[in-house]
Amino acid sequence: MFFIRKFIVRKHQRGLLFEQGDFVRFLQPGVFRLFDPLRRMDVELHDIAQPEFEHRLVDLFVKQFPADVERLFEKVETRDHEVAVIFKNGHFADIVGPDQRKLFWKGIVDVTAQVVDIAETFEVEPRIAKALVTDLKGKRIALATNAIVAREVPDGHVGLLFVDGELVHELAPGLHVFWKFNRGIAVDLVDLRVRALEVGGQEILTKDKVALRINLGANFQFADALKATQVAKDPLDFLYKELQFGLRASVGTRTLDALLEDKGVIDREVFEHVHDKFADIGIEVRGIGVKDIILPGDMKEILGKVVEAEKAAQANVIRRREETNATRSLLNTAKVMEDNPTALRLKELETLEKVTDKVGNISVFGGLDGVLDQLVRIKR
Repeated sequence: MFFIRKFIVRKHQRGLLFEQGDFVRFLQPGVFRLFDPLRRMDVELHDIAQPEFEHRLVDLFVKQFPADVERLFEKVETRDHEVAVIFKNGHFADIVGPDQRKLFWKGIVDVTAQVVDIAETFEVEPRIAKALVTDLKGKRIALATNAIVAREVPDGHVGLLFVDGELVHELAPGLHVFWKFNRGIAVDLVDLRVRALEVGGQEILTKDKVALRINLGANFQFADALKATQVAKDPLDFLYKELQFGLRASVGTRTLDALLEDKGVIDREVFEHVHDKFADIGIEVRGIGVKDIILPGDMKEILGKVVEAEKAAQANVIRRREETNATRSLLNTAKVMEDNPTALRLKELETLEKVTDKVGNISVFGGLDGVLDQLVRIKR
């Protein structure tokens, strides 16, 4: 009939009946024939397979139709210090922030909510944390990113948790997830393994006004990262500057010759300068060593000439020593032959043997004595 209007609400739908723009009631699945000669009625249809219910009149429904809301919806409300984690059929789906209200249709999707008080405890419990981090798809990634801070602390590291700029405590290796709401959360990672710090290109004047460029290396390890961060704003920058100060103090009080004679003195003095100071703030300095001492160009040339002269002098000393030893040996041999005719005769024969080794044919006249007298003139 013309005055009767038919509305159909299917099984996967729910209807909202309005008359002249005013809400009348909710409609369950079915066929509705309503007397509406002036066509003032209208029905909004909602697919409950998508359980999120967003409507301009949510507050009206909650306040004036509480029984219907209780029957048709899963209502989630949070106070200003609470967060609700929404699960659909057991899987993470949404996060309801503080001081919010959301309605979810009942009927097809099983919607559950876990309300968390974040007034004091802002770390997400492990079960929820795993769901938030590992079960994210599509727009839910953005939801979680806006709601949580997730940080993985690797082995050999420690995490430093800052809340509203204040250092709170350390975080052990593993996954840590925190609620962002109502506070600023930040996590800094500190490597607890032995590390190297290079202090390079330090130009320093020695006591005798020679400009040197020195590269220094240090091995260190955080023993108490929390204490180090509390004492120093930037512990590594603090260590770097103290190594610079110690290096300048050690080099500036010595001449170039003293430094070149004992390079290890720099290592020892810089180590003594920083070791105890940093042990008190939670940083263990394990070792320090000078890697390079670079001289200016003109000084290199001068030192090269000095070294060359020293080596030449050493070579002359060795040569003179050998000549002296050879002369002394000849003198001793002469004395032996002078006092011992037999030894002299043997020496003559040895000399004759050396000469004849290089001669193809030998003609002997006057016997062996004649040969010896001709080849070796010996004043008797």
